[in-house]
Amino acid sequence: MVYTDWGTRLIGERLESIDWVVVEPGSTYIGSSNRAVMFGAPGPRHEVSIQYRYEISDSAVKLSEVVTSVESGEVDISSESEWQLAFDRGLISEGLGIEVLQDRLASSYWGKICDGRPFHQRNSSLMVCREWRGREAIPRYLPANSETEHMVRVVRRETREPNPMAPRLPIRPPRTAVMREEALIILILGIIPSFLWALFNASPGYIETGWPGLVLGGLILGLLSGIIWRPTQPTWWSEGSQMYPRR
Repeated sequence: MVYTDWGTRLIGERLESIDWVVVEPGSTYIGSSNRAVMFGAPGPRHEVSIQYRYEISDSAVKLSEVVTSVESGEVDISSESEWQLAFDRGLISEGLGIEVLQDRLASSYWGKICDGRPFHQRNSSLMVCREWRGREAIPRYLPANSETEHMVRVVRRETREPNPMAPRLPIRPPRTAVMREEALIILILGIIPSFLWALFNASPGYIETGWPGLVLGGLILGLLSGIIWRPTQPTWWSEGSQMYPRR
């Protein structure tokens, strides 16, 4: 479906009108490069290249007020990428509370097609949202079964045809690299300190007889460090129809 009435207003349902802002094609970045349990968020951080022109509502509206228009295909709920590109360009600002986006996650963005379309991960349980704090909008991930009134921004796209050559993130993280990184962290932050402590504080001969306990203690300590810290993960960039990791 192609819209030619750019800049006009939509009249419908309980909503008197929607003011639109036009967003030109461009790139934005989604996701987190921090995989620590306490301070991290769903990742990986990745580039999304939106190659189509679209309009997004100037302000958020209640989903209940536009649900008929959404179901009929007149408008659509904004994807996270569309929302973020408009925000990056200063086209939307100073909202209130939490805005719900169309994307749904299970735990990460792995497998996402990075062309602006919403991402619906299999067995998803989280709604992707943005929470306004003054002029800033931070990512929030809320239970998908939340019964609170959803505030959304709606979009009208220049085209609804998906790009068959759109870049896509790998289905899963590079497990070998992650396991290698974890092993090195456990060795440096857990096992080596455990043996150093025994060397200077334990009774003579303890290391020879108690080394299994030292290894186990170091393993646990290294894993627990993941609660507060892990190295910054690569950002995935799009090049043509492929995605590549770069630090």
